[in-house]
Amino acid sequence: MRKSNKLKIIPLGGLSEIGKNMTAIDYKDEIIVIDCGLSFPEDEMLGIDIVIPDISYLLKNKDRVKGIFLTHGHEDHIGALPYVLKKLNVPVYGTKLTIGLVDVKLKEHRLNNVNLNIVKPKDIIKTNLMEVEFIKATHSIPDACSIAIHTELGVIFHTGDFKIDYTPIDGDVMDFHRIAELGKKGVLVMLADSTNAERSGSTMSEKTVGLSFDDIFKGAKKRIIVASFASNIHRVQQIVNSAYKYNKKVAVSGRSMVNVVNVAKELGYLTLPEGILIDLNDINNYAHDELVIITTGSQGEPMSALSRMAASEHKKMEIERGDLVVISAHAIPGNEKTVSRVINQLFEKGAQVIYDDLEHIHVSGHACKEELKLMHRLVNPKYFIPVHGEYRHLKQHAELAKSMGMPSENIFTINTGSVVEFGKSHARLAGYVPSGNILVDGLGVGDVGNIVLRDRKHLSEDGLMVVVVTIAKENGKVIAGPDIISRGFVYVRESEDLIEKAKVVVREALIECENKQIREWAYLKNAIKDELKNYLYEKTKRNPMILPIIMEI
Repeated sequence: MRKSNKLKIIPLGGLSEIGKNMTAIDYKDEIIVIDCGLSFPEDEMLGIDIVIPDISYLLKNKDRVKGIFLTHGHEDHIGALPYVLKKLNVPVYGTKLTIGLVDVKLKEHRLNNVNLNIVKPKDIIKTNLMEVEFIKATHSIPDACSIAIHTELGVIFHTGDFKIDYTPIDGDVMDFHRIAELGKKGVLVMLADSTNAERSGSTMSEKTVGLSFDDIFKGAKKRIIVASFASNIHRVQQIVNSAYKYNKKVAVSGRSMVNVVNVAKELGYLTLPEGILIDLNDINNYAHDELVIITTGSQGEPMSALSRMAASEHKKMEIERGDLVVISAHAIPGNEKTVSRVINQLFEKGAQVIYDDLEHIHVSGHACKEELKLMHRLVNPKYFIPVHGEYRHLKQHAELAKSMGMPSENIFTINTGSVVEFGKSHARLAGYVPSGNILVDGLGVGDVGNIVLRDRKHLSEDGLMVVVVTIAKENGKVIAGPDIISRGFVYVRESEDLIEKAKVVVREALIECENKQIREWAYLKNAIKDELKNYLYEKTKRNPMILPIIMEI
């Protein structure tokens, strides 16, 4: 491949969507990648477990990829690593907690030979042509960083996910000094988190949630169950602090919550007073007013611990009348219905539920407009690319930059797969690379595409009708059948006349083919489908999927 002197920024995920954040920086004969996240399937992606970025561009240029650099340990930034690293064997760099969470994930996938590298804020990783600098940021997980990439053409500053919290739980504030220093020297382009670009004002400090927990725990007379994002270790720490303050024991439920708590405890990011943590199997040894359960399921995920408790399907605990359930998260767009269903089930079981804005039980980990303005002023970039958000968030962030005096021609509101090219004195949109969604269903990665999803949608809406016919090999005459099996279309016992007449329609279609001496299976199957489809629609106004099976003997 011809070496280009241009600097290219190529988002492979995270634009016009929430999740699967991934960006390639391509300069001469080197590529570095920032983040490698997943997203969760939309409603129409039936049966899909997770969605990861299309890395065709990286695989095509795999000899030039020098490493994956992680801003923090949330799933939408690290979740695709096990799938990507199976195809792209490159070093991975991240802070201690981030790499700790990645390590657990890789072990689950039995990936043991990955080159994982722990870095600290202010560390600089050098390739031949670029220097990658980690800069302390504040977010809803410890050890979050912004990343500055130093090149001959200038500095690329990637904020990562951030909020400006002057009183973070761990006391480790954002490195404003270094960010301002970079801004003073000159930043070529900034890529900045746009998740809360629609929200005015500033995001509240995480410490405000701790005060709310104190008030809730102080007055609680029964068992307390708190649902939160597993990776929000600062939130877990505050739950533990309030529990300790009011002499309560803490148990943890949900595989991802257990994993994160264990890693955070082992690496020193979670402080647990002696004896406060108990096993979920032992909760019956304590009075209800002595217990706090920290669980997954704040988004109403069907298989999460809280959802299973609400549906009476949890193996180790039942929701009881008087339990206090605190959902310490806002519903991610698209999850409102599942969260609402869980809340209704909890109320039906007699629980008291605190959610949304009933108390200050959640604050965002992302910057609102006033914080974004401060970041723009500190960095003062020549060019700007809003990232991490749906298109409306990117557009709002672009408008914010424009309102602060940035020329509109210096702002690139782009989509995943777009290539923005930078020279010494210009920047332009320079085409596209393959991009999009790779769907993961069980062990299958990318083997479910639009055609399979279309079939699943068809099956889910209209059902299936299987037609089995046995024909003679020598003359094509029908020997047995047709037999018709219905699944999800009509209940056979109550629709015997319809099924019998459908058999007649199929038989007549086959006799017509026989009279015309047509023996090709494809033609026979199409004839069955066409005649049966017309008959069923006429009688039921439904279009089930019709699957003819022809056996030849």
